Amino acid sequence: MKPSTPSVPLPAPPAPAGTTADFVATGLPIPPIERIRIFSDRQWEEFVLEWADSLRDRYGRVERCGGAGDMGRDVLAFDKDDPTVWDNYQCKHYKDPVGPSSIWVELGKLVYYSSIGEYSYPRRYTFVAPQGAGTKLSNLLRKPEKLKAQLIENWDSHCRTAITSTMAIDLAPALSSHIGRLDFSIFDAIPPLQLIDQHARTRWYAARFGGGLPARPAVAPPPLAVADHEVNYVRATRCLRRSPEGACFEC
Repeated sequence: MKPSTPSVPLPAPPAPAGTTADFVATGLPIPPIERIRIFSDRQWEEFVLEWADSLRDRYGRVERCGGAGDMGRDVLAFDKDDPTVWDNYQCKHYKDPVGPSSIWVELGKLVYYSSIGEYSYPRRYTFVAPQGAGTKLSNLLRKPEKLKAQLIENWDSHCRTAITSTMAIDLAPALSSHIGRLDFSIFDAIPPLQLIDQHARTRWYAARFGGGLPARPAVAPPPLAVADHEVNYVRATRCLRRSPEGACFEC
């Protein structure tokens, strides 16, 4: 039986031109705008918490409230001068931009729990999503009264049985009156690029997105002729034979 020839491993292909040691070790970096789209729901809420906590000139305390029993609140930020005033940052980690159908239950929770005194109505309520708000939602957020009217229209289909698992919340006259008194101009959505730009100023940015040296630019080809400012250097490198006193034998 003829003995088998041992296999010889092939050498690794060379790294692309301009690749730094960091990239060889970890791979090419993923741009932050793409990386946030592959965060888990929890990572996304933690990222928003880090961003909001950096706004120290505005907030005295920031806390994460996401998860079961959050009553429609994810990241709470309390005013620096008046801790009874708070803003809510509602995290939505979807593969597509956020549309109106995704927010009705969140608005329903807000108006219901504020109506029964579980918490006060916030000063600002901002949707935060890696794909941002879709066109329909962006336009709707600019029209507070239309937003309020459409919440009422969508109550039975999106809110009645979704606010809490223990009971159905009917749009009774008292709750309708409460909605009518609320200011719906507090709702907004933050663009993801603005969020990343502000997060980049925090101490958590490098841990989330990495850092290191930028990619090395491509090396230009050497010139065919020696430039005037290079003459002395080129002449010196050619003077290889020198006397003990330092004189060049060839010059």
